[in-house]
Amino acid sequence: MTAHYQVHGDIAVITMNNPPVNGLGLSTRLGITDGMALANADAAVKAIVITGAGKAFSGGADIKEFGTDKALQEPNLNSVIGVLENSDKPVIAAIHSVVMGGGLELALGCHYRIAAPGTSVALPEVKLGLLPGAGGTQRLPRVLGVEPALNMIVSGEAIKSEMLAMLPGQKLFDKMAASAESLAEEALAFARSVADARPLPLVRKLPCKHPQGDAYFQFARNMVKGMSKNFPAPAKCVDAVEAATKKKFEDGMATEREIFINLMWTPESKSLRHLFLAERAASKIPDVPSDTAQRAIQSIAVIGAGTMGGGITMNFLNAGIPVKMLEMKQEALDRGIATIRKNYEAQVKKGKLKADKYEQRMALLSTTLNYDDLTGTDMVIEAVFEEIGVKEAVFKELDRVMKPGAILASNTSTLDVNKIASFTKRPEDVVGLHFFSPANVMKLLEVVRGEKTARDVMATVMAVAKKIKKTAVVSGVCDGFIGNRMIEQYGRQGGFLLDEGCTPAQVDKAIEKFGFAMGPFRMGDLAGNDIGWAIRKRRYQEKPNMKYSKTADLLCEKGRFGQKTGAGWYDYVAGKRDAIPNAEVVAMIEAHRTSLGITPRKISDEEIVQRLVFSLVNEAAHILEEGIANKASDIDIVYIFGYGFPAHRGGPMNYADQVGLFNVVQAMNRFARNPMDDANFWKPAPLLARLVAEGKTFN
Repeated sequence: MTAHYQVHGDIAVITMNNPPVNGLGLSTRLGITDGMALANADAAVKAIVITGAGKAFSGGADIKEFGTDKALQEPNLNSVIGVLENSDKPVIAAIHSVVMGGGLELALGCHYRIAAPGTSVALPEVKLGLLPGAGGTQRLPRVLGVEPALNMIVSGEAIKSEMLAMLPGQKLFDKMAASAESLAEEALAFARSVADARPLPLVRKLPCKHPQGDAYFQFARNMVKGMSKNFPAPAKCVDAVEAATKKKFEDGMATEREIFINLMWTPESKSLRHLFLAERAASKIPDVPSDTAQRAIQSIAVIGAGTMGGGITMNFLNAGIPVKMLEMKQEALDRGIATIRKNYEAQVKKGKLKADKYEQRMALLSTTLNYDDLTGTDMVIEAVFEEIGVKEAVFKELDRVMKPGAILASNTSTLDVNKIASFTKRPEDVVGLHFFSPANVMKLLEVVRGEKTARDVMATVMAVAKKIKKTAVVSGVCDGFIGNRMIEQYGRQGGFLLDEGCTPAQVDKAIEKFGFAMGPFRMGDLAGNDIGWAIRKRRYQEKPNMKYSKTADLLCEKGRFGQKTGAGWYDYVAGKRDAIPNAEVVAMIEAHRTSLGITPRKISDEEIVQRLVFSLVNEAAHILEEGIANKASDIDIVYIFGYGFPAHRGGPMNYADQVGLFNVVQAMNRFARNPMDDANFWKPAPLLARLVAEGKTFN
């Protein structure tokens, strides 16, 4: 059992104990109902307290049961709540630390609630494309008021218990404990004080109305519609809460249940649930057990004070870790520090950072022009120019000065980490840490594991990633790792589409309508078209038989490198990021098309999307086959957090599974027959062909 029963004099205490957040799995649900039966059968027991062990009251559903029969097995959560409500003796929820989702719904089913200050309270189901399915939409408005409850349900965000306790007329908490430490003692005392109370109060019996009624809910729908494009759950939350104000409790519960079941089957909810599990699975490395000893990381060195080096530095300063930044020239250091200060000052101005916190972070930063000053640091991350000769010089110096056991990390985005490791006498200490720009904002971190990277290094950097609030995905060594290797094929397809008849704006518009944050040409302008140009020049040498559109080269020859030059595929006005179509660029594309003897054709948005997205899928299948990525869901995480793939579609591999891999391959076969495209590329990767033959999916 993961819920324990004890009697303290005349009070029974049921303690959920299912680490890490006391998830309401079948064992816990049975433990609660068994404990309730014992307490109600014991004449000496006058009242019952329910609480949680460790660092949570309850975080809700047990993620280990997602998608299994156990999640639905009786007693389900609604049945457990029914047992609490129908108890002959008062039931008091002693809430602390975390009460979320089903945990909050459980507490709402108790007769009374006492809460510790600092408790995070939330109904976060909307973040999984769902709504609360055990009465949350019906009970929370009755204790908090309709508007605060709807705001919580639609946002899914956590609010501290003391903030909720200040709401006028709230009935969520009957008492606030003085502290988390005194909660248990105060809960017992409170239970004794209400032991003889009759009739027992039930949240479901409380009135639920809004004075503006229809007008308020129409306003709420309009607000939600503007904020939740592509996600059906928020609007359905409004419907369910409105039902709480207009229907009898039982009928409102039936409405909530019907909406919940319908949302469960939507592709959006399936995608969000997939990502929820995928993000947690990404940190697990098959041959690196969770108990692998880690190296102590108490100080960091960063080589390079440019945009990337400064962004990387901010991550560690934010986490309270001292950073020593190295540059070759004082002017470069001064510019880097000025940029970091500017970024922090912007946060202070917006009220996102307190001035004293800003100063505390800057106090953790020191600088040097001398490699010898890095000797005492535990880990170094180089963020220098992406050229192997430059990396070689840096790593030979780091090998000379860094103490034994220090981790040597490269922020390379494409280069061979094994080769970089070979520049040192300690390749086991070398790892790739590919941050995404802007490094202080983007959540993704590709952790590139070299052939000789030690397991404890992997365990350490994954823990460090968590500490600096990054979602880390492990990649093996190959050109471009996971994300950039795939995006190269995506970019090639963009070029072919231009050759065949599209404009940059048409391609971008189609893929952005699909849900991408930006299309390939706007993305190229943001990243810098010269970067892609340099990679293509290398490709022309390495793979002379690979087919490319030369349109992007013509653009770069005109010096149109993107936003940094004010001109790329689009024009840009200084200080703004709006992409303005340029007639000369369109004329350049048309002239190049004519020179190739190509007659333009009308290309549908569907074809644009399929060619771009399925190019990612096929390359990813090769990456999986080669063992560069551990699992398909890791690739989905890379593309959601690093490349703007639409979250409601769950990443390229999840989307391919939803479309059906048979259908993906059929489309690829069509593209292979297009003489303007690359037939060799569209041959399905062996893994993809095998999955189709076996009727299986990536995930």
